[in-house]
Amino acid sequence: MQEPDVRSATILVVDDNEANRALAKNTLEDEGYRVVLAKGGVEAIAAFENERPDCILLDIRMPDLDGFAVCERIRALPGGQETPILFLTALRDVDTFDHAVRSGGNDYLTKPIRPSDLIVRVQSALKVQRLTAELREHFERLKHQRDNLQRLQLQKERLMAFIVHDLKNPVNSMDLHAQVLQRNRELPAIVHESVSHIRAGARQLGRMILNLLDVSKADEGQLVPKRNNVDLQRVVGDVAYDLGIDAQERGVTLRVSLETDQIHADHELLRRMVANLVENAIRYAPPATAVSITSARTGEGIELRVADAGRGIPMEMREKIFSPFVQVEVGARVAAHMTRGLGLTFCKLVVEAHGGRIWVEDGAPGTVFCVMIPQAS
Repeated sequence: MQEPDVRSATILVVDDNEANRALAKNTLEDEGYRVVLAKGGVEAIAAFENERPDCILLDIRMPDLDGFAVCERIRALPGGQETPILFLTALRDVDTFDHAVRSGGNDYLTKPIRPSDLIVRVQSALKVQRLTAELREHFERLKHQRDNLQRLQLQKERLMAFIVHDLKNPVNSMDLHAQVLQRNRELPAIVHESVSHIRAGARQLGRMILNLLDVSKADEGQLVPKRNNVDLQRVVGDVAYDLGIDAQERGVTLRVSLETDQIHADHELLRRMVANLVENAIRYAPPATAVSITSARTGEGIELRVADAGRGIPMEMREKIFSPFVQVEVGARVAAHMTRGLGLTFCKLVVEAHGGRIWVEDGAPGTVFCVMIPQAS
């Protein structure tokens, strides 16, 4: 099939933001397209009638007519049904996506968009415009499947927001009320012990909720560490204190030996990563053994190690263990470090977001989770 003549293609760019118009214009002109600009909806409709563009890039939020109304009006004009219309918007929600599809949009791109992605989408739209009726029908089926997948992705993002905002608040409230009870010295010792268990469970649930959110962020490329100088001794000390009750219940001793005081990292992500690794080690450490947390400075950066004396992880499973919901089995029984959730997946994403690496070594006996976080010179 003959490729479209890029030099003859005219692209109408509609956006009320001057910087966005300039970026799209420069990107498209560098590829040889002729670009027509419009600042608003009314101007866009007039430009379509005068210029007859081959493709339209259309913003949604504009002061006169929004993108949906512009799309519907263009579709009603002669030649408007065949012209590809690509919505460009900063809005990331299911309702906006559905509205864009209903109004007649051919594609839906969320800002910020990379110039290379913009070129690919425009090229695809122009190629489809020239397809035969048979191929167009096939494309429409694929487009429907793609739209369904994108809608599911947006629904997943909405679910993540629900989980974080609607579940985090009651968990925090549970912990606050437990603290009130904990400060009441008139309560019996057994009640204080139960309250401590409630607080430990609330903190664990809070970590699980945030892990789920951050794994979702990483899928979208939005997990960006805010690095500062962090007191490593305090971070590990806080984690050991929070998980002390769990360790005591299981008959496990926590041993901390840090050769470094400071680390350049995101404080909150680092704290939750260490908590996940230590909690995982406590879960699979045999009674009357120890879980050790150590650190050392190397030429590569700062290395953290969390070791237990459990059954260990087979060599062939040491990469898979960081995937979501993976379990390691030895014979008919589940072995150590079954990933019941997203804890180890979250740890790997945090380390990689810092430019580091995470791996597993033999503890002889047991397992050692090793984390290397590079440090600035």
